Amino acid sequence: MSGTTEILMPGQRLARGVCRHLATHDFACVEEFSPQRGKRVDVMALGPKGELWVVECKSGRADFQSDAKWHGYLEWCDRFFWAVDADFPVELLPEDTGLILADDYSAELVRMPAEQKLPGARRRALTRRFAAHAARRLQALRDPGFTFAV
Repeated sequence: MSGTTEILMPGQRLARGVCRHLATHDFACVEEFSPQRGKRVDVMALGPKGELWVVECKSGRADFQSDAKWHGYLEWCDRFFWAVDADFPVELLPEDTGLILADDYSAELVRMPAEQKLPGARRRALTRRFAAHAARRLQALRDPGFTFAV
């Protein structure tokens, strides 16, 4: 950016900390990823063994309670996590989902959910979509005036 400082919303700051943490475990992350038309997850993470994780970042009680879409994300990942800050009332979060405590700069995986392996065909399609999305984002940084057809 040309001399400006980007202002991140609370959920975006959590996502940044999550992505930094997962990168130390050899995960590649894409923020605001659409696994399917009409769905948008906060973080999609591709692990070193091809595993796909979804992380939804919640900045507070109201943000969590207003999210009715998260159940629809379960079919698009091997593991599903919530990322929240240290002040979040974690007792609100379903116990069978993962939990990550995060801040602007890092995170800690607190609870690992059970793995629900994606079917092979969906994994391949989703991995390709992830790669194409990441490549378009990188190209957009190099050529911000170009509009990609999707």
